[in-house]
Amino acid sequence: MNAESIRKLFEQVRRGGLSPDEAVEQLRHLPFEDLGFARVDHHRALRVGMPEVIFGEGKTPAQTAQIFSKLAKHGGNILATRASRGQFLAVRRRVRKAQYREAARAIVLQREQKKVGKGMIAVVSAGTSDIPVAEEAVVTAEIMGNNVERLYDVGVAGIHRLLANRGTLARARVVIVCAGMEGALPSVVGGLIGVPVIAVPTSVGYGAAFKGVAALLGMMNSCASNVSVVNIDNAFGAGYVASLINRLP
Repeated sequence: MNAESIRKLFEQVRRGGLSPDEAVEQLRHLPFEDLGFARVDHHRALRVGMPEVIFGEGKTPAQTAQIFSKLAKHGGNILATRASRGQFLAVRRRVRKAQYREAARAIVLQREQKKVGKGMIAVVSAGTSDIPVAEEAVVTAEIMGNNVERLYDVGVAGIHRLLANRGTLARARVVIVCAGMEGALPSVVGGLIGVPVIAVPTSVGYGAAFKGVAALLGMMNSCASNVSVVNIDNAFGAGYVASLINRLP
């Protein structure tokens, strides 16, 4: 659907031949922009409330920059995850206001500051080594318009550190818990609060942790009924789902 087609669609709405809801339904599925190596979905925000997010890993700096700049032309906040500094420098040459979040390995363009989340999202890490994963969740939730509070290095090896911060957990509407090793922390957090807990297994740990598989299996076997689990190191997915939950009435 090109600009002329969109103009005709709005003309139909103006003349009463099409309702606004019917026009939105037609626009909901189009358009995308074919760059040859990528088909950029410019209507993702219309369908789901957030522009398409760029997964940087595996893309060249030039590809990342071209996709990012195309999305930026259509407004809204833009996010690229798993991005290198080289990719950021390429993006920055095209989009001067883009920023690089080193800890999260994310490129962001935040133009809309409006908070759409109804409450606060708490992001918890078991150890300092889990912080890079946790920071991806923080960036994702923030770019989607949420208030976020961090609670880091409160793993079960020193459970008093978590209990000393129960106030933060009690204020949260959704909690994201990032943990490697045996992955026990989400179950503990889930037993302390009555809101959704999204568990993120991290690839942190010695050999038998199997790069996050042990934590993943432990979290999937959690006895805390309010715990759900995303894939290993998938803090973006956790931040995204937490944001959707936090938008609910």
